[in-house]
Amino acid sequence: MRAGRAISAVLAAGAALGAIVLLRRHSATAAVRADLYFEDGSMLSLDHQAPEIDGLMRAARLLVGEN
Repeated sequence: MRAGRAISAVLAAGAALGAIVLLRRHSATAAVRADLYFEDGSMLSLDHQAPEIDGLMRAARLLVGEN
């Protein structure tokens, strides 16, 4: 009985740790994104893999005062 509880506790701790790691990875990659809204009502969404995002984020950080 004790071995079953110990195994269950180890499995639960491993699952929780795995979930935390996945959530941190997801939030780190999803953080950089730019949504561009145009006068005609259209929108363009750029994620962290878009080649234009580096220059755009650099300019945005300068405007906001972050270095």
